[in-house]
Amino acid sequence: MEDPFRRAALGAAVFYREPLGALDWLEQAFGFTRTMVITDDRGKLAHAEMRFGDSYLMVGSEWADFTASPASVNGKNTQSIHVHLQEGLDAHCERARAAGAVIICEPEDQFYGDRAYTARDPEGHVWTFGQTVRKVSREEAEQASGLKIEGWA
Repeated sequence: MEDPFRRAALGAAVFYREPLGALDWLEQAFGFTRTMVITDDRGKLAHAEMRFGDSYLMVGSEWADFTASPASVNGKNTQSIHVHLQEGLDAHCERARAAGAVIICEPEDQFYGDRAYTARDPEGHVWTFGQTVRKVSREEAEQASGLKIEGWA
């Protein structure tokens, strides 16, 4: 059956203490766009979806005992989110910083050909943004990193 929302094959979900505020912040800081917001009769968020490029992100509250914002668990993360940009990585980092993101790793060129930075949002979720800046062969990446790499495209 065709998906009426045209979602990518893989998306992610993040949980916030203040999910409605997170929607505003994710738009302002990172450039996500709201595509669906469902609230209950008291105005509390039940479910939201946002887009970035061809990917989607679900945003929710701490609605069950297995969902938590890092802000509720001493800042711990069990995953991080990687977003690939087509251009403008350094400007994206400055936009995020201006919106209050804590930049954990400043923009830096990586051995595998991307330029990347890592940020923490107001509730503690860790986000990495990368942009390919040069094409690198597997052999070049192995030489630069000292790692053995399998499955390089």
